Amino acid sequence: MTEPSSETRAPITESDVLAWLESTAAAVRAHEIPPDDLIRLLGELRRASAACADASDWLLLAAREEGASLRQIAPVFGKGYVRAPAARLEKLHRQALNSDQWLDILRQRTSGV
Repeated sequence: MTEPSSETRAPITESDVLAWLESTAAAVRAHEIPPDDLIRLLGELRRASAACADASDWLLLAAREEGASLRQIAPVFGKGYVRAPAARLEKLHRQALNSDQWLDILRQRTSGV
């Protein structure tokens, strides 16, 4: 496995979300965001959360295809053992055999096919 490019980054980070949450919380406390907007934002975040989970699944498949071991992957699942990524891979493999197939599935979902 080669070292990742320093330019390859996730499209959003924990610190991005926390900064947004802090400024949004201040606006809510100041009654600057109406309830309808909060509900709209909730929907946007739930869809974004699902998209992040799909991206995470793609990266899991891609990492394995590039030779990463389950022991290398396990720490990002927050566990010191390989059962969590192994179980996720098993579930993913019921739908797609590789990251390209998973990406095709995601494209189909997005296009409504």
